[in-house]
Amino acid sequence: MSTQVISTMSRPMTTPILVFSWACRIVAAIILLQTLFFKFTAAPESVYIFTKLGSFIHTYLPFASIGTVEVSGRIGSGIMELIAAVLLLTPRFVWAGAILAMAATGGAIVSHLTFLGIEVQGDKGLLFFLAIAVLVTSAIALFLYRMQIPVFGKRF
Repeated sequence: MSTQVISTMSRPMTTPILVFSWACRIVAAIILLQTLFFKFTAAPESVYIFTKLGSFIHTYLPFASIGTVEVSGRIGSGIMELIAAVLLLTPRFVWAGAILAMAATGGAIVSHLTFLGIEVQGDKGLLFFLAIAVLVTSAIALFLYRMQIPVFGKRF
């Protein structure tokens, strides 16, 4: 049984590795995209999370308005996640999508570990574990496509 080798920007990938990379990228993108509905429609869960974020920030930066942080944080993170999902599914820019997805979910994970808690409004930790899944699958995608990273990629 032979495996076909496919090139991804000067680094050959076997077919099973390519399928695995697509699986990781699709899982991360689906999770990122499904959260957009909640963020863009101001679902109560999202409003709650970003209001708590606004309160946390307001504690350290009293001039920051809780309401402004809630709206701009919710919409801003949604836009960031949308861009990350699109880039993850674009073969030439997997590296950028993975970095952006890791940044977005890294912030979510830190929020869960600091002021939100693992469980938010009785979700049994689902949002936290989805963030972990995106972080892991994006990290795998970044590793597999590390040669694409401008300037640094050739050194890996």
